[in-house]
Amino acid sequence: MRYLNRILDKTIVENIVAAAGDLKLSSKLMTSGAGHDAQMINRIAPSAMIFVPSKDGVSHNPMEYTSPEQLVNGANVLLLTAGRLLDAK
Repeated sequence: MRYLNRILDKTIVENIVAAAGDLKLSSKLMTSGAGHDAQMINRIAPSAMIFVPSKDGVSHNPMEYTSPEQLVNGANVLLLTAGRLLDAK
């Protein structure tokens, strides 16, 4: 089944970018051609995605590898983003 591309929530995306900056991590706005849960959730609730770098840029493949450090960085961006969004309420 194929789903239409969805534009993710601008406020959440802006907070993800800000959280990465607060943590001195680089960020890059990207589109994804793959189907993701955020695409489905976005039909009923605001959503966005945080991508972390994988070795040699390989993703959605058995050879995909993301270092523990990058996974922790992504989790910290998520945590800080959630805090920022809760503080804004």
